[in-house]
Amino acid sequence: MPTDVFSALSNPVRRKLLESLREGPRAVNDLAGQFALSRPAVSEHLQVLRHAHLVREEPRGRQRYYHLVAEPLAEVHDWLHPFEHYWRERMRSLRDLLDEENP
Repeated sequence: MPTDVFSALSNPVRRKLLESLREGPRAVNDLAGQFALSRPAVSEHLQVLRHAHLVREEPRGRQRYYHLVAEPLAEVHDWLHPFEHYWRERMRSLRDLLDEENP
């Protein structure tokens, strides 16, 4: 089972789960309702996110609520940061091209 942030983020279902949790804690049944997957399949994805320390689980009675833990995403930011220069250059080139076409 992947336990690093990059492996956890490699799956689109797990990325969508994290996006859903940006709005606040959600029950596993609520999260599972967003996907054409079984609840156990969604629970497996949540377990991967938990092992990567991207979510934490909170039992509330019979329900399990999941909370986003964003701090490990700093590792992704740190890795992507050197590539920002590339994107700034690309955006600058696009702006220059658009300026030439629309004086």
